[in-house]
Amino acid sequence: MPAPTSTSRPATARGTKKAPAKAAGAKAGATAGAKAGSKPGKAAAAKAPPAAEAAPPAGVLTISSKNYSSWSLRGYLLCRLAGLDVAEARVSADDPSIRAELLLQSSSFLVPRLDHEGLRIWDTLAIAEYLHEWAPEAGLLPSDRAARAHCRSICGEMHSGFANLRSALPMNLKAHHPGFKVWAGAQGDILRIVEIWAECLKTYGGPYLFGAAPTMADAMYAPVCARFTTYDVPLDPKSRAYCKAILALPALQEWVAAALEEPDEMEELDVEF
Repeated sequence: MPAPTSTSRPATARGTKKAPAKAAGAKAGATAGAKAGSKPGKAAAAKAPPAAEAAPPAGVLTISSKNYSSWSLRGYLLCRLAGLDVAEARVSADDPSIRAELLLQSSSFLVPRLDHEGLRIWDTLAIAEYLHEWAPEAGLLPSDRAARAHCRSICGEMHSGFANLRSALPMNLKAHHPGFKVWAGAQGDILRIVEIWAECLKTYGGPYLFGAAPTMADAMYAPVCARFTTYDVPLDPKSRAYCKAILALPALQEWVAAALEEPDEMEELDVEF
């Protein structure tokens, strides 16, 4: 596995204050000594303490292509929403098992994987539940018991369903297909997703699925917002507004910017669209 690189913004080092001079004469004496060619005194030679160094990332998140891997994006967003500082470990899209996953030729998901505090957690829902336990104050799940059950239900539905949508509209952040014709099998998945969004937005008031702040449900459905944009899927005004809110999340914008810089491309996911 390649060496991990940090995915979070480095912490800003706090500036250090200069120590006040012990006496006004000390400064004058040091200046006079310098003019006379003598060695500077201890006060003059003292160096300011070094700036605080950024703490190393608390965990490692293994991902694959930022352009094509919707599950990697979900894991990344979950870590960011939970406030967990992670480094990235990248698995090349040329890896046979990862390539099979991206091309929907494998039923197992090898990424994302979170290594944290001696634990190794894979499967996106397992990562989401772990992060909720690690940082319950982050609000990955709603505080209300009924809303939590609802949130878990729609996350599970995304995790295990919508196979037609995945195959017909694969994630490709670099692409844009105006007027794309969606085949009938995928249209049913689109209608169900829009139904889920409408129910949540009406029940909890938006702008996110469970209210004023994003939850694990928004991380799970964020790649769908990207897919709908890539393939120019017609949406009602409320669904468009929801997609706009998700795509405006700083963490998602950072992910997209990095995806656009990726040199790797998978011709199998580009040539037919």
